[in-house]
Amino acid sequence: MKSLKYLFLLLFAVPLIGQDLEIKEEKNLWNNFTYDMGNVFGGVGHSYSRPFHWKGKDWSNLAYLTAGTAFLFTVDDEMDNWVDGFREDVPDFLVDYGNRYGNPQNNYMFTGGVYLAGLFTKDEKLRRTGVLLISSATAIGFLQQVSARMIGRARPKSGDSSSVYDPFQIARKKNYDAFPSGHTMLAFTNAYAIAKQFKSPWIKAGIYTVGMIPGFARITDGFHWVSDVAFSTVLSIFVVESIDKYLDKKYDQKYNNTEKDLSWNLSFGPNTLGLVVQF
Repeated sequence: MKSLKYLFLLLFAVPLIGQDLEIKEEKNLWNNFTYDMGNVFGGVGHSYSRPFHWKGKDWSNLAYLTAGTAFLFTVDDEMDNWVDGFREDVPDFLVDYGNRYGNPQNNYMFTGGVYLAGLFTKDEKLRRTGVLLISSATAIGFLQQVSARMIGRARPKSGDSSSVYDPFQIARKKNYDAFPSGHTMLAFTNAYAIAKQFKSPWIKAGIYTVGMIPGFARITDGFHWVSDVAFSTVLSIFVVESIDKYLDKKYDQKYNNTEKDLSWNLSFGPNTLGLVVQF
């Protein structure tokens, strides 16, 4: 009878242990999810607060960005006229890709997919990448929506010149929200964040090139001026770098824990204007 009693207790205990392990596993999954979402919002807040902590090089980069954008403002109309010369020759698939990939809905489908893949496969590096993508897109997307309405710059397709503005819009006014470019910001934010997964400068360059297609497409399609796209591309780098450094403190898997295989800096001078990348 004792043997039967112990056997009965064993059979009864095994399912309970299994249920306990299941609950524990689900709890870990939920804990990871809530921890990651907290880091998404933390990353957004961190990026917005960075100007209060900037030092010499940061302010220099901002000055270069401002000066470079101001210079491009002066040649936007001429650049748009130059684009007219090959606008019709740009392949439709490039324009379609650029317009669709930079769309906010498609962007969040992609970034959310990356994050969920990391969450369910328990891959911390992929989870962190998803958090970086989502928080960067959220920070830059909100910033773009507010600034575009406040600035109210005319799009090329409006028929007005680049110097025409209709600022302080409460509701969106069609063709008067060119600066900055939301499609460019979302697309290049993704490209810059994903490129951090790779050490090869050639792979990075390839990813950056793909990430710049939406900006190019928006120029050729008459939605943005060159300065809109150039400014948005560089600002995307600022945001991703800021949030990535914040996530260094939150995850064991880091992208910035060893010597940099790639560094960037803004350069502006009499014969130099642009983004200097060192391999």
